[in-house]
Amino acid sequence: MNTDIEKHRALVDQFPDNEMARFSLGKALHDVGQWAEAKEQFIIALERKPDWMVVQILVGKCDLALGDTTAAKAAFERGRKLAIEQEHDGPREEMDALLAELE
Repeated sequence: MNTDIEKHRALVDQFPDNEMARFSLGKALHDVGQWAEAKEQFIIALERKPDWMVVQILVGKCDLALGDTTAAKAAFERGRKLAIEQEHDGPREEMDALLAELE
């Protein structure tokens, strides 16, 4: 069992409404390739903070890893829109590149 994941699960259990706890668990799951469960945590975090660009991008990366290119494209388009709104050039360029690959 991944102790990092377990640590973050305990924090989510303790603070289920905390989007940072959800993000941290999602990121730990993402980092070991548990895409579906990571996406679930990211979606919950986004419900609490819909303009969280990094989490939106990670949802798309989970979708891509799960083979759902349609959902990945939609997530990357939302991530790109947030990057533009928040004036983050690096993530916008990454979204442009990923979207071009999905065309």
